[in-house]
Amino acid sequence: MVVGLVFQACKSKEEPFNPKFKLLPAEKVKFNSFVDCNMAEAWIGDTFRIFPGKYGEDPLWGYSLNLKYSDGNNADEVFKNTAKDFFNPIMPKNVLPTEDGLHGAVWFETVYQDPNDKSGKTLFGIYHNENYPETYPYNEKTGQGYKNNKWPQGLTGPASPAAVCRIGIMKSIDGGKSWQNKGIFIEDLDPRMILKPHNTSNTFAGGVGDPSAVASGYYLYLFYGEYGYPGVYDEKKYNKDTEWSGQCISVARIALKDLDNPVGKAKRWDGEGFNIPYNSFGRPVQSLVIPKEQGGGSASSPTGGFHWGPSVSWNDYLDCWVMMMGKVEGKSWKGDKVYISFNKNKDLSKGKNSQDWTKPQLFFQKPGYILWYPSLQPLNTPEDISEKRTCLKLGKKARFFVKRIKPGDDEYASEHFVEFEK
Repeated sequence: MVVGLVFQACKSKEEPFNPKFKLLPAEKVKFNSFVDCNMAEAWIGDTFRIFPGKYGEDPLWGYSLNLKYSDGNNADEVFKNTAKDFFNPIMPKNVLPTEDGLHGAVWFETVYQDPNDKSGKTLFGIYHNENYPETYPYNEKTGQGYKNNKWPQGLTGPASPAAVCRIGIMKSIDGGKSWQNKGIFIEDLDPRMILKPHNTSNTFAGGVGDPSAVASGYYLYLFYGEYGYPGVYDEKKYNKDTEWSGQCISVARIALKDLDNPVGKAKRWDGEGFNIPYNSFGRPVQSLVIPKEQGGGSASSPTGGFHWGPSVSWNDYLDCWVMMMGKVEGKSWKGDKVYISFNKNKDLSKGKNSQDWTKPQLFFQKPGYILWYPSLQPLNTPEDISEKRTCLKLGKKARFFVKRIKPGDDEYASEHFVEFEK
């Protein structure tokens, strides 16, 4: 386990900017509700509110009502709440596979709070959505949905199907107690699904997911995992290096004014700018892609070799963006390490600023565990409370949470603080 050590990348001409960080032991805080995603949260007036969990139809795991919200006077208080202090918001219902609307299960990953509403109650929830050929079968007329042909294996055994992830937006005008679905932010269509015999990772058939979204200028920037083939998947022409080149952590953006009506409005990065449609394919952030000679691989590979699950925040003390991420090193999302990267450009809209992330550094390791969804959270200090800090805006010191999994010990918990140094 990495505890109490100071890390700093070598000062080189290529990477002159890399803040120091120190991981410190802390009183263990075990979260008392279901978490399988980034922690979406916001201050509603003087109330700190979080939105963990999962909602909706899922033929693999069963229908879920575990997407809940909980309140407190500060982050520490909310993260220590007991199960009875979590409540179900009113959510849009799933529709039939042939109908337009919400298909599959959703997880809130980020909340964007509309600054024009002084009450703080207008929220946009950025959600991870998962579907299967059963919940969203292919429609010849629209090109939507998925064909159940040579479909890869899922997480629960040979007879289980892999999911496809998409990213969408919901809106609340009552502080997150009820939500209205606004539609899909970005997605990968059926031709990009990676099928048998090549997809043997027990992860996704393809898609985009596990996002973190931050506002910069007039846009909401979405950092997310990219799991589809960068083009049309063809069994006879499949190339693992081509797949590797189009995967890892990518970025798309949408104008803030379009959040109420987002479908078709987002653009993906193509290597030079945000020029690619929301349902096509762009290029991942190159500095976050693991080189093949260093063990980098594709999402469909049983050996993995890619970063995923970004959690992005602005750090007032460092005056830079901070990204936490996991690393997949085997089947079924296995990996026991958490990494960190920095971006010194506050304005992500200029040039290639959104791509200017430092090479990921090892932040934390817990051998024998699978580590998912790392995040940094505010403290109960007067400064963090007065600044209304959340996982999207932090300071010199924060609490580190991560979902850690092994048989008999599966929990979302924190045992460390992180302290930054310029």
